[in-house]
Amino acid sequence: MYRRRGRVEEHKEFEEGVLQIDRVKKVVKGGKILKFRVTMVIGDKKGRVGIGIGKAREIPSAIKKGIADAKRNLVTVPIKNNTIPMRITSKSGAGYVFLAPAVKGTGIVAGRVVKAIAEKAGIEDLLSKTLGTANPLNVANAMLVAFRDMETIIHRKEMMKREIAGGENENTEF
Repeated sequence: MYRRRGRVEEHKEFEEGVLQIDRVKKVVKGGKILKFRVTMVIGDKKGRVGIGIGKAREIPSAIKKGIADAKRNLVTVPIKNNTIPMRITSKSGAGYVFLAPAVKGTGIVAGRVVKAIAEKAGIEDLLSKTLGTANPLNVANAMLVAFRDMETIIHRKEMMKREIAGGENENTEF
């Protein structure tokens, strides 16, 4: 915590960003109910990022709910030399996301949603292309699927290396 002009502010663990704000109307017997759906992204710029959705009658409470949901949906992003370690394509709904590592100094060459998520994750150099949809929620979910798939691929490669190198002698606990 630190003081700033008489107010006490806490150091936040994650940086937060709004990806999308939608007005949602529900027609009921007595009329229409207006609510807001907010898609949030949080990240610590050290390889952890999350996406969350919050719905409420007011935008600030929807943002709080979205942040809480994003904290429950955190994903670890494999980062190697300020970029991702491999090319990958993933799908969520109708959205496809292609991610490729970039040379140092390239920056993030991506659309609005992919750029926001990559910056929150701590990726500095990235090439990407989104296909199939412009819906920010589907693009964000496809990107999280890509990060999970990368983790799985890296884990499997490590297991194969251990198995080939005679990793059966190691003390492994299950």
